Amino acid sequence: MTRRRLSWHIPWMTDKDADDGRMSERRQGARRRRIKKVTPQYLERVGLWYLERYGSSSANFERVLWRRVERSAKEHGTDPEEGRKAIVALVSKLQRAGLLNDRAYAQSRARGLFRKGQSLKAIDQSLRQKGLAEEDRQAAIEQFEEADEDTDLAAAATYARRRRLGPYRPSEKRAETRERDLAALARRGFAYATAREVIDAEDPEILEAVAHKVLASL
Repeated sequence: MTRRRLSWHIPWMTDKDADDGRMSERRQGARRRRIKKVTPQYLERVGLWYLERYGSSSANFERVLWRRVERSAKEHGTDPEEGRKAIVALVSKLQRAGLLNDRAYAQSRARGLFRKGQSLKAIDQSLRQKGLAEEDRQAAIEQFEEADEDTDLAAAATYARRRRLGPYRPSEKRAETRERDLAALARRGFAYATAREVIDAEDPEILEAVAHKVLASL
């Protein structure tokens, strides 16, 4: 005799509803296991793991750990204020150890962005988004001012080369794409005069020489 499964425990619930409910409970349990319960020791382990892989400002580091604290509070009922205190203590500890150094991070990140063809204006905005203080951002920008050449011109030339703009395009296409190329540099934060000097350049080797000199000084 074939036995029929009955959903007698809740009259209006079907077998599928019961199965779906059990599956939902399993998923919630798995999610809770994935979201770790935050403790000071856990935050330190996660923080050191993060710094081994990524450079970070103190403010960005705090945001990364705070997301863990928020998820833990939601899933496990931990106290967010205790998590915040643990983050502040950890940041102070890592700063004393030299593992968090906003000045060094700002200068390093600025050099990396410059090598990708970012304008000084765009670099400053990026550093601001990372929560860096004005004095650290200013020190990062000042390192470019030590070069004798026009640093924004060098960055614009680098960006144009990477994106094949202006003198890096086939000569027969330069006229029809000129305005588009000027707009591309403007969107990256370059002044119109700088963008025009790059896009209208006859010889890209001159631009390459400027960019190389600035990059070599960093």
